[in-house]
Amino acid sequence: MSWIKKELGYIKDSFSQIVNGVIVFLLASSGLLCAIYLRFLDLNGTIISFVGIFVEIIALVLSFFILKKHIITKEEKKEDNSNKKSFK
Repeated sequence: MSWIKKELGYIKDSFSQIVNGVIVFLLASSGLLCAIYLRFLDLNGTIISFVGIFVEIIALVLSFFILKKHIITKEEKKEDNSNKKSFK
């Protein structure tokens, strides 16, 4: 029973990372979902391709900004660790 409580604590602590992962997944698949929906509406293949690619480009830009924050914090931590080691 304590194992379950510990695992639920880990999930609770990383809830924001889980939400970010779900958002990035939805953004990554948004172009495909948009294309499937437009095909369901019987639109022209050229329009479907154009709209799907446009939506995917927007999704990639949004994903970049979401992940940029995470990458910068990792790089800053590495720089902070290397600066601390050089002063010792």
